[in-house]
Amino acid sequence: MKAIKFLALFIAVGALAAFTVTKPVAGYKVGDMATDFSLKNIDGKKVSLKDMKNAKGYIVIFTCNHCPYAQAYEDRIIALDKKYKKMGYPVVAINPNNPEKQKDDSFDKMQLRAREKGFTFPYLLDEGQKIYPQYGATKTPHVYLLQKTKSGNQVKYIGAIDDNYEDAAAVKQKYVENAVNALLKGQEVMVKETKAIGCSIKA
Repeated sequence: MKAIKFLALFIAVGALAAFTVTKPVAGYKVGDMATDFSLKNIDGKKVSLKDMKNAKGYIVIFTCNHCPYAQAYEDRIIALDKKYKKMGYPVVAINPNNPEKQKDDSFDKMQLRAREKGFTFPYLLDEGQKIYPQYGATKTPHVYLLQKTKSGNQVKYIGAIDDNYEDAAAVKQKYVENAVNALLKGQEVMVKETKAIGCSIKA
């Protein structure tokens, strides 16, 4: 009888464990230190944040080819890089999608898209999808503004590029620009986090 009760208990515990969902890693929060990475760029070379010796920080943007939200922001991402790279805040774009799940986000098509649009920044592939979970990115596009400090690269802003993906001319709040401008002036970023609007990352 005891053996039967023990077996029933064992099965019940096993069933409970099978349906227990492990809480996903939340990713970085504002104020956290972001670890560096080494990812393949569209030119075939590996790129790390530490390679950009003169940078004061980085505008890390998780984006991709196929997503209409990401496409709507491409010109604005190029403009951000052209404006702020010379001031020490270059754009670093990362494609977090699994190309097996989304063929339009393959490495070859990344290269093609970058040529077509004239990307002025590194466009990296998160092979094995190891980096975007560390950051906690959930959408394309999803921005992480980092500031280089003596202790490492500190997260200063997380979220959307601005408040209107549909119409650049109708934007009222330029979240990333405002945040970078504040850092360049040695000021506190006022809006530290917003909701990223875009396509879900294809894992």
